[in-house]
Amino acid sequence: MLDLLSNTSSNGTVTMSRKRTRSRSEEIVSTTNLPQPVTGCCLPAPFSEDPEPSALRNACDYSRRITLDEARAGLAPRPVRVYADGAFDLFHQGHARVLQQAKNAFPNIYLIVGVCSDKMINKHKGRTVLKEEERYNAVQHCRYVDEVLRDAPWEYSDEFLRRHKIDFVAHDDIPYSCGDTEDIYAELKRRGMFLPTQRTEGVSTSDIVARIVRDYDVYVRRNLARGYSAKDLNVSFLKEKKFKLQNKMHELKNKMHELKDKGRRVMDSIGERKDDMIAKWEEKSREFIENFLLLFGRERLSNIWNESKGKLMV
Repeated sequence: MLDLLSNTSSNGTVTMSRKRTRSRSEEIVSTTNLPQPVTGCCLPAPFSEDPEPSALRNACDYSRRITLDEARAGLAPRPVRVYADGAFDLFHQGHARVLQQAKNAFPNIYLIVGVCSDKMINKHKGRTVLKEEERYNAVQHCRYVDEVLRDAPWEYSDEFLRRHKIDFVAHDDIPYSCGDTEDIYAELKRRGMFLPTQRTEGVSTSDIVARIVRDYDVYVRRNLARGYSAKDLNVSFLKEKKFKLQNKMHELKNKMHELKDKGRRVMDSIGERKDDMIAKWEEKSREFIENFLLLFGRERLSNIWNESKGKLMV
């Protein structure tokens, strides 16, 4: 669990830092001394060059290497520094689940997440949807991340691992080729510094982009209706008019459906009222007949008839 602590420097400036307690569920740390209204872990993860990560890195004794067995058994003498990286374009649940696996791999982990720059991604994979600053910001706000490394390298050198004091690198176990190298993780696997994670099947940035491309017309029409211009969406004048006409036809179709539904509801309401009137008429008719029979039973009717007949004959 990460708690925020306030530190006052010599010039009176108050800064916030993140401190890891024993676990998420063991004890609730009092926050009465924290500046209000800040409560709990509400700050994004810092960047590697920020003061707190730099201080933690400098204090880390990297001369004592931690083995995979020690880390899994919870016997590491310090927080295990795990590194995971990627493009993290259109940050989605698959990204979050990978980072969750890395964060929960051992009892005590400090997770560093590297995010590649636009230049690096464009060189090796192609154009991204989000700019690098947007991707950095998305990863910063993932709950499993302790530190974000901007402009992450594509391959891992010994100097890079030493500089950031990385114990293990987390990634899925599929061989990842680069240039003449069949698997850039092969050396890390040989050293026992590789931490395998599982991908989420059917969830990737490419899948999301494919969905948008497949339903291109729908999204263009939606954004035109929301006020985007043809220039914003990179569509021609004729296409803009075509999509706007389709939007009008769609609106008209929806209105026709609404009118049809309203008419059906009115007819149903009339039918309900008609049935109610018939039921009430039948009830009143039965009541009238019952009252009539009470007043004029068979004997009374016979007497009235006889009296009336006698008068008519006279």
